[in-house]
Amino acid sequence: MTVHKRVRPFNTRDTYPEQNLDNDLCQAVVAGNTVYVRGQIGQDLDTSESVGIGDAAAQAEQAMANIKMLLEEAGSRMEHLVKLTIYLVDPRYREPVYRTVGKWTKGVHPISTGLVVSGLARPEWLCEIDAIAVIPQEESR
Repeated sequence: MTVHKRVRPFNTRDTYPEQNLDNDLCQAVVAGNTVYVRGQIGQDLDTSESVGIGDAAAQAEQAMANIKMLLEEAGSRMEHLVKLTIYLVDPRYREPVYRTVGKWTKGVHPISTGLVVSGLARPEWLCEIDAIAVIPQEESR
């Protein structure tokens, strides 16, 4: 029987108090040697404060810092990224967001999907990035 590791569990009633929600979620799940990271935004994971309001590049920077931290907590690293999905609320944010993501993934070569969406969970969020990575077998022992 496989037991999945849950990284930073939380409930949406605490993280979205202005919304009538009650969902048990977590920031990342380790299933086998794969790490699935929840969509990250311009939010400090320790304080839940939004950062970079009005600045898509600053929000992408925070999202990528969150992804790095969560991968490390899960037992992986940025160089083991496999896939990124990048959500933008405006196509004009593509260049600043992708330049920021590119700094974090230099030499890694993950696959990536980019989408323009009508909105994210909070109106101040301009981009969201989710990630899939692996934990190489030699590192998981």
